[in-house]
Amino acid sequence: MWIEFKDYQEKAVVKLKQEANELLDAEGNKICIFKSPTGSGKTLMMAEFLKRLIDSRIDGKKFSFIWIAVNKLHDQSRNSLKKYYDQFGIGLKCSYFEDLDERKISENEILFLNWASINKGEKGIITRANERDNNLSNVVARTKDEGRLVVLVIDESHHTAKGEESKSVINEIAPKVTIEVSATPQISDANRIVEVDRVAVRDQEMIKKEVVVNEGFENYEIDKRKNDETADGIVLKAALKKRLELQKQFESLESSVNPLLLIQLPDTRQGISDKKTEVLALLKKFGYTTENGKLAIYLSEKDSKINLENIEKNENEVEIMIFKQAIALGWDCPRAHIIVLFRQWKEETLVFSLQTLGRIMRMPEQKHYSISGLNTAYLYTSLSDIHTRVANDIAHDFKVFEGKRRDDYEAIDLTSYHSKRFREETRLSSDFVPIFFQAADELKLKERISLKHSIVDTKLIASGKITDVDKETKGVEKKGTLDIPKNEVELQNAFDMFAYENLAPFAPEKRSIKRINDSIYKFFDASRDEDRWPEIQAIVLAEENRQAVIDVINRAKELYQDAVGKGKHELLQNDEPWNVPEIINYNLTFAKKDYKRSIVQPYYAKMRGNNNLALFEEDSDVEVAFIEYLEKAKQVRWWFKNGKQDGSYFAVPYVENGQEKPFYLDFIVMLKDGRLGLFDTKGGIYAKTAKERAEGLTEYIAAENKKGKNLFGGIVLKDKNSWRYHDGKKYAYDPNNLKDWKFLDLG
Repeated sequence: MWIEFKDYQEKAVVKLKQEANELLDAEGNKICIFKSPTGSGKTLMMAEFLKRLIDSRIDGKKFSFIWIAVNKLHDQSRNSLKKYYDQFGIGLKCSYFEDLDERKISENEILFLNWASINKGEKGIITRANERDNNLSNVVARTKDEGRLVVLVIDESHHTAKGEESKSVINEIAPKVTIEVSATPQISDANRIVEVDRVAVRDQEMIKKEVVVNEGFENYEIDKRKNDETADGIVLKAALKKRLELQKQFESLESSVNPLLLIQLPDTRQGISDKKTEVLALLKKFGYTTENGKLAIYLSEKDSKINLENIEKNENEVEIMIFKQAIALGWDCPRAHIIVLFRQWKEETLVFSLQTLGRIMRMPEQKHYSISGLNTAYLYTSLSDIHTRVANDIAHDFKVFEGKRRDDYEAIDLTSYHSKRFREETRLSSDFVPIFFQAADELKLKERISLKHSIVDTKLIASGKITDVDKETKGVEKKGTLDIPKNEVELQNAFDMFAYENLAPFAPEKRSIKRINDSIYKFFDASRDEDRWPEIQAIVLAEENRQAVIDVINRAKELYQDAVGKGKHELLQNDEPWNVPEIINYNLTFAKKDYKRSIVQPYYAKMRGNNNLALFEEDSDVEVAFIEYLEKAKQVRWWFKNGKQDGSYFAVPYVENGQEKPFYLDFIVMLKDGRLGLFDTKGGIYAKTAKERAEGLTEYIAAENKKGKNLFGGIVLKDKNSWRYHDGKKYAYDPNNLKDWKFLDLG
């Protein structure tokens, strides 16, 4: 024993060693599940287990280890194990892939990897080929050739261990024994299971005893006539009050622990007010700002990681931290005591990650206190109920289905165009308003609406409890609910969300939300009377009226689609300057590519051989070749692979058969000297047929440069290992005569 383990930790390590040794002596490759609650010290137990596994073998068998985790969790695990082994002089080496000697895993060496590094297609470390033949497959092969058994550890295995790609990786490694570590494992094909009882962890004072939800809310008194308190405001004030109470209790025990309050913001939605702005304003009102050091921010947006240094220290001065999803996994701050979860945009029960709740379950000094309130975690929320689930959204099959525009992007403000017919097929125009009236008349909306309606309120949990944070729940045990009438701000947000939720199949964007709202206001003859809007919103959102309005919206969308389908093509300039989209969503037909200069990260390409409808066309050979050229070109700051047939992507006008059409060219390229390149890749027969598009692009570039832009480009192709582009007024393509085509030299 090197340190004093808790009883359950010692028993778990002994059991793990026993089960692993038996599996090592058995035929074939085996799996052992290690199930241990959040806050139990899984990493510490695994560190000691690996050490004892080596020490226990008297048969001369030798080991090499691979440890795989999601996101950056492998860094955290590697640092923890290295510190542990270095502290006690234990001879296990903790390495990254680039640290390996002689392209193999040495005896008693642990190779730490994350799934992202493995899953990079041809550049992933499983199969990548280079002059040294340095890939994981060959590293493992060389390791086994020297007679060592490979033991694989999959950390937080519920995220990845059962996916098809993970199975392929595990089969490639072919470990003698795999240890799957998780608080909530997916148990299916395990040969052995080692489980740590949550009650034992609690009784040995490693975690808090329970989670209390909206403590005391059943006794909260509110004057419904004033209607000046919001549900979110009540929740936040209660959480702030609780934090101060806990702080005083720690001080009374002469403890240095400064309890931390976590606030999880909902994801933003276009056309819906941003909760971040509202929360920051409320916190400032109560004296919590980033400037005075009491507030930390942990968000993905630019300049939104503030005051995070040493935040995990018990005595750190930060009292509140705002986050979205960034801390759900691998973040360890035992002084976190309270979490606030605001109502999501949808008016429904929140289903959230057990890992998020687990952030407030650890005891900051690994002991329970004489004051019972310090042994309790606190959740405050504006939701009417809560379900919990095992999160599988961080690394599902190692795919992230969202690409985000890089923080270093600066607006380019290009003039873009769209087909009126297409845009109207995907978004609501002003023509929707009279069609709404038609639908309302058809469905007799005036007769179905009750003007004497019920109060539109928010129902809060009152004094609820969650006793097992590692178990999925279907609702919180609660004493009752607290009904808070919505004020004007909350009504507006709920009304916007009502429109948002009922837009499908039209794009959920701001203008379309406004079309539905305007239609309703005009129906009630209140389109210009903003003072009446809260009244109208309350009528529509009332439980007895809501469905009738939804029916009319759905019928109006049907009539609108019929009308649009009979319309004519018309090319229109976008209302606002075009910029690279902030977020792009992808489906399962896309595969991630490791392109560093893509302005959208990560970059996803359409997988070949799949004909499913998606945002992007499959990357052609010439497109892939051009991307590889841009990745190496010294002058390129960033590039963007444009989308197809969608008004949110960039298009220039061209004329074909007398009809104006939008040309969605392939690439927008920003150079370090400030020039912006517009290119469309062509090859073979497609270069021959590009005349109209090429001339339209040339004309567009000339017109925009007269307005002060710094654009260049045209149709681009590869000829004899050189890239050339055509920017002349009259397009001509002859593969045997490219004298009018300029060489593209980007360094």
